Amino acid sequence: MELRHLNESSIKKALETTKPVLIDFYANWCGNCASVDDAMTEFASENPDVEVYKINVDENTDIANKYGVMSVPTVLALDRSEIRNKAVGNISKDDIRHLLD
Repeated sequence: MELRHLNESSIKKALETTKPVLIDFYANWCGNCASVDDAMTEFASENPDVEVYKINVDENTDIANKYGVMSVPTVLALDRSEIRNKAVGNISKDDIRHLLD
């Protein structure tokens, strides 16, 4: 399963859901981002009740700034557009799961 990409025009609609949302902020040049992407992809395929997305910070600096993303990888857990949890750096699938606790 490939994660869905968000940008300025699609993020508002994506956050209108009542499901929990995870967003992986990444950059193509980031080595740890590939590892987090693998964990996020695996998590998404095992948890269809969670909306899982990714945002390229180099292409979407306004969104990254809006959510206070200062480094990559950063994963945000949101509930109805409100940040509930945040993890920065290389994280595992279990770490991702705990973001929703």
